[in-house]
Amino acid sequence: MSDPFAHHPGLRGKITDPERSFFRGFRAEDLVPMLAEQGLPVGWWHSDADREALRRRALSNHPGGDLWVFAYGSLMWDPGFRFAEVRRAYAPGYARRFILRDIRGARGRPDAPGLMAALDHGPGCEGLAFRIAEEVIEHETQILCRRELIEPAYHARFVEVDLGGAQQRALTFVADHDAPTICPDLTQDEQVRLIATGTGVLGSSLEYLANIASQFQALGIHDDDVMALLAAVEAHEAPTGRA
Repeated sequence: MSDPFAHHPGLRGKITDPERSFFRGFRAEDLVPMLAEQGLPVGWWHSDADREALRRRALSNHPGGDLWVFAYGSLMWDPGFRFAEVRRAYAPGYARRFILRDIRGARGRPDAPGLMAALDHGPGCEGLAFRIAEEVIEHETQILCRRELIEPAYHARFVEVDLGGAQQRALTFVADHDAPTICPDLTQDEQVRLIATGTGVLGSSLEYLANIASQFQALGIHDDDVMALLAAVEAHEAPTGRA
């Protein structure tokens, strides 16, 4: 397939060209001047050796051939890696949950924490699946894991996804409940407050949530949880009109 967007032409222009992505050449050490300039802590990330070990352990479960990657958050609009195909995908047994509390500086900071999504067990999760050609898996998954496995927060796992009736195993990143940034017991009011106020070097938590909603709109997906949370945050942000 020569056109990665053949199945979903509406996504053309809504997914960042990997060659122009911030994440394409990203390395943890690049964060040092960015965070230090803002007085934020540094050095909290995995070492390169530890991250590479996690990547290799995950890929040891790949049977061969092209690799599918299931995206449920920011990978849906800015994967950073080269992909040969993108498909709407559904992961049964999992759910997108806004439980990743960010104080590191990406979309939140210690004085104004933000919130992002993690994949957790649940009734099912809509998202996208990207196919990486076999011959570039080694290089492209290094790019992927430098980002997704930057710190303890996720387990890299293969899960079953549905691609329009076809079943496929896909690599994804599932919430690590032992990680301090995973907060599974947040109330909706707490989620709304964190998303409404969190901001960092990658933008705001509200932009992150709105981008998920935008990708779903392009796919014709109505996700009740995402839309309800977005409406609640926007209502929280709206001026009251009082003097």
